[in-house]
Amino acid sequence: MDQTTAYASKVVKGEIIAGRFVRAACKRHLDDLKNGHKRGLRFDVDQAGRALRFFPAMFTVTAGEKVGQPFHLLDWMTFVVGSLFGWRDASGTRRFRHAWIETGKGQAKSPLMGAIGLYMIGFCGVKRAEAYAIANDLDQAKVLFSDAVALCRAPIPGKDGANLLTEKRVLIRGTSDNAWKIEFPASESKFLPMASSDTISGPKPIAVFGDEIHEMKTDKAIQLWKAAIDKMPGDPLMVLGTNTPAVDQAVATDLSQFYQRVAEGVIKDDSAFSYIARVDEADDPFNDETCWVKALPALGITYPIDNVRRRVETAKHIASERLATERLYFGKPVGSSGFWLPDEQAWRACLGPVDEKDYRKIPCFLALDLSQKNDLTALSACWRADDDTLTAKTWYWTTRKGLARREAEDRIPYTAYEAEDYLTICESETIDYTFIAGQVAKLKAEHMVDSLTVDPAYVSSFITACDDISLPVWRYMGPKEKPGSGLKIVTHAQGTKIAFEDRQLCMPHSISRMTDKILKGEILVDDNKLTDVCASNVVLKADGIGNQMFDKSRSRGRIDGMVSKAMAVGASKSDKKTKGSYMSRGVRVA
Repeated sequence: MDQTTAYASKVVKGEIIAGRFVRAACKRHLDDLKNGHKRGLRFDVDQAGRALRFFPAMFTVTAGEKVGQPFHLLDWMTFVVGSLFGWRDASGTRRFRHAWIETGKGQAKSPLMGAIGLYMIGFCGVKRAEAYAIANDLDQAKVLFSDAVALCRAPIPGKDGANLLTEKRVLIRGTSDNAWKIEFPASESKFLPMASSDTISGPKPIAVFGDEIHEMKTDKAIQLWKAAIDKMPGDPLMVLGTNTPAVDQAVATDLSQFYQRVAEGVIKDDSAFSYIARVDEADDPFNDETCWVKALPALGITYPIDNVRRRVETAKHIASERLATERLYFGKPVGSSGFWLPDEQAWRACLGPVDEKDYRKIPCFLALDLSQKNDLTALSACWRADDDTLTAKTWYWTTRKGLARREAEDRIPYTAYEAEDYLTICESETIDYTFIAGQVAKLKAEHMVDSLTVDPAYVSSFITACDDISLPVWRYMGPKEKPGSGLKIVTHAQGTKIAFEDRQLCMPHSISRMTDKILKGEILVDDNKLTDVCASNVVLKADGIGNQMFDKSRSRGRIDGMVSKAMAVGASKSDKKTKGSYMSRGVRVA
């Protein structure tokens, strides 16, 4: 059995411990060996073997415990390299044109990608081949590129200290750490680092390597380089490497989810390869070391296990360290740091699909966070069951004008989210409140809507929009005022001040109620990517006695969906006292 297939077989049999997505990638390999010929696919053992033999024959390790030893590929690298260079399509060219490599920290992704780049441009017989290392900025791109430079300067195994430079196979432009180009004179090939914001005229890459993709704020550079790869004939390849992204790192999160679905067969794409090393959802890496290798496949080989033990011990006592450790070392896609809830997993457990048609016969409370011009606007609905369990869903709007700039500033791919029906992009220059009023009117007609809660700053403008579409509304001014006809509109204070007047809504009470429902599992929240982004951006501000509000000035990005959701949940509080629902029926987990 060839090395690539042997690895896949051991993973599937459980002889090698691996996480869900690695198991899926290995099963895909084995399934394609049996059935891939029906789609014109075949696995070329000779081509895979040539690539696998190349690395220890030409390179030595340049850092770590094994420095100076031949660059023998680790087991996980063997599967990656063997898959990328062994699989062929019906035309005989390489099957995979783009690949995603996601592992915990310190698993030698960058040296591997640098070595693959040198192999492709210098040893595969391609004339005038071009390879590029890209990242969010030039310094980061040079990390991967510097690994390639170090491999060129390191001794070739069995050559008495000779290297690619002394044998004049390569030229390196620049000195020491300031190297900026690798050239192969015989084939007129080159390898360059590039920042994601840099552009060059007419690149013709056969290889593009993206490093630290989770740090990229937009996918513009990836799409540009992918387009350059797509137009190339033959065997071009784009490899993207990353740690597991945080929820608010939208670019890498979306890409990772795509490659997860490819590995598991949900999306059919024979040109895409992935190796996603994460612990499984049921694993507890803070109490069980045996699962660590799922996210850290080089653990104990090139990455000392004691380093992880020290990190874990510290993380047990510092909340922000725990979140970062879960994500960067164990592959759990939690928020970047300082999540607003004490238990982020409780938030994740509350997420699930919500179809508003299923809730037409129970009380509904609407809340609206309006934007002033062309920012994000969010309308949330909260349905309250008899036992005070809640269901929430949010609709979003933004404008087409200035969208590219706001995608970069907000780190949200609005255009992609529109295609997935997570929001509506209005063609007007500013958000037309009648769009939102129309959605309110629709919900009012189809549901048992009790009221609409809004920020006092924009209530007059929204009432005007309701008048424009002939939606009757009246503004609630207190229990002593005579009720009007139509939809009741209630204002909601935004600061930390507690409102003691009857039925007056304030943020400390609303945030407290929403937090309580999430931690107890008594709310189901519609699983919308924008809502998850808003949740990961939240920063709370408290006054001297602990009353909380949303701090928009310190938030990491858009939080509109969470503001409207908190107001809706706060408005849903009943005057009647209810029994602790989760005590009688258990915690709801979506």
